[in-house]
Amino acid sequence: MSDFYQTGVVPTFHRLGGSSSEKIEAELTWYAQERPIALVLPSLYSETEGDALRGIISELRQVKYIKEIVVTLGPAAEQEFRTARKVFSELPQKTRIIWNSGPRMNELYTTIEAAGLPIGEPGKGRSAWMAYGYVLSNQGFDVIALHDCDILTYSKDMLARLCYPVTNPSLDYAFCKGFYSRVTDRLHGRVTRLLFTPLVRSLQKIIGHHPLLSFFDSFRYPLAGEFSMDVDIARVNKIPGDWGLEVGVLAEVYRNASLRRVCQVDIAENYEHKHQLLSPEDATQGLHKMCVDICKSMLRTLSSEGIVFSEGFFKALVSTYVRTAQDMLKRYEDDAAINGLFFDRHEESLAVDTFTNGLKKASEVIREDPLGVPLIASWDRVTSAIPDILLRIRKAVEDDNA
Repeated sequence: MSDFYQTGVVPTFHRLGGSSSEKIEAELTWYAQERPIALVLPSLYSETEGDALRGIISELRQVKYIKEIVVTLGPAAEQEFRTARKVFSELPQKTRIIWNSGPRMNELYTTIEAAGLPIGEPGKGRSAWMAYGYVLSNQGFDVIALHDCDILTYSKDMLARLCYPVTNPSLDYAFCKGFYSRVTDRLHGRVTRLLFTPLVRSLQKIIGHHPLLSFFDSFRYPLAGEFSMDVDIARVNKIPGDWGLEVGVLAEVYRNASLRRVCQVDIAENYEHKHQLLSPEDATQGLHKMCVDICKSMLRTLSSEGIVFSEGFFKALVSTYVRTAQDMLKRYEDDAAINGLFFDRHEESLAVDTFTNGLKKASEVIREDPLGVPLIASWDRVTSAIPDILLRIRKAVEDDNA
């Protein structure tokens, strides 16, 4: 059983004992008649051959409150797209596959870019962004939920808890972030444990109180990929196109939504999916690259909030981060010990060293280029520049799925 302690500025909804999924699902089925829900599934083609996705499809077959499922497919050849359509055809809900690398979608990406609007590099960020555009083109949805396709421990209860705070009109939330434990015989979630939280708290030590940092520090699992939101958030949010996606989404939610309408919910007792390699020697791969992108995203977001950086600031940040991360590493080692979990202090320390190098690299990039690659344009700006773009997106997706 989880605790019920409320931390920070974001309301936290816990798992308090027995399962209530049947009651929640019944309510969602009722509320979804007035507030229809679209489920967005970013997927790589390789995931269509995995056990995780088969389990997800099996669970989703039992869900009655989702009006449409939108699978936004990563790089895929035509035959791979057709195979993906066959895999997802088992779902009873209306399902559409967005073939992002297909000729119709590539033409649309070219059109948007030709209008001077940033679309980012191919990846999860751009795929999710295009899925939001497709959902907005239907004009029949109030809620968008999103989760990954590599969750080995997936259950329909997870989706119900994720959708409920935004779909229930009495709760009146515009954005809901999922959180969960990531534990097997050891603690996982190294980027959250040993990079994100120590970095935020290091910044708080140096800068002092800042509302954005308090917002970041309120999330139990800020890098979780699962969330639900009101469609209006999808319309106005800009989106990073790199590993800084989750940090950038939270920053945009902070800018565009009232804090009283942002919450987080415990969606699973445990969560298992594929693990990225640390790649300590290569800053262009694995968790090392993720670290660099997250640090750049956070620092640029703070810069946009009026924080002035100097060479001395970055030196102080690196040294403060190292001490804070090492202190937290000791906490996790003790937490693992009291729970009888395996803890490899060398591997954990290597992660801190790798993240320190990533922070240094990100600091260098920020000094040279404070603005960096622009965020993917918000849909309200895209539709202002190209008024018929949503209709064209809808037609392209429907033609691909015909």
